Order: sequence, then structure tokens, then C-alpha cells
Amino acid sequence: MDFWGTLASDIQADVTVSGDTINGKLTKLKSGQLVTDWGEGYFIGLAFDDFSEGLTYEDVKVGLMPSDGSGLVTLDSDKIGVFKVTDKNTQKLAVVQTSETGQRTQLFDLSNLVLLEG
Repeated sequence: MDFWGTLASDIQADVTVSGDTINGKLTKLKSGQLVTDWGEGYFIGLAFDDFSEGLTYEDVKVGLMPSDGSGLVTLDSDKIGVFKVTDKNTQKLAVVQTSETGQRTQLFDLSNLVLLEG
């Protein structure tokens, strides 16, 4: 998988979601388009496809909370997102699904991520 010119394998390894926790290793990026746009740091790339029944990617917003940038953004048709992790112990990945009958918010803990120098 490619995130704006950076391979997933260059930014992360062994990323898994277990319940409400995201595990894995993130490697600090020091160059490339993500760094040009967002600055040096740790990024996580994720694909989203497990939506509530009847919802499509257009009904889903994702982002880190608190955010140092864009906040929650609506998914587009590729259903992938890349996020800059600035504080794994306080930030949560938020997934907000909205339908005619209401809203469902899921928060995922990032504190188990291991941060590696690049």
C-alpha cells in the first residue's frame, strides 16, 4: 500500500487492530511527501472497510483526537487514511459513522504503538 508516495512498509510494521487498541511499530519519517506536507514524525496508515450495515465510505469520518492538523475528515473512495501521531499516549483514532438514525463513534487507543527512529 502506498500513502502519498510513501510505502506502508516505510512508515509502519505489524500494525493490527485488536478490540479498541491499535498495536504495531511506527518508524519516524524524515523525508518524502508526508514530511513535506506535515513535518517529520510518526505516521500510521490504515484502511477502513468495516462499516455499520447500510453505510458507505461517504458516511464515515476518521481522524486523531486531539488533532494537530486536519481533525476528522470524510473518507473518500479509496477508504484509506494516513495520520500523524504526535502523542501516542493522549491521541485516539476516532471513527465516526453517521446514518439517518444516528451516529456511532469508536475510539481506538494508540498507546501500545512502538515508536522507532528512522
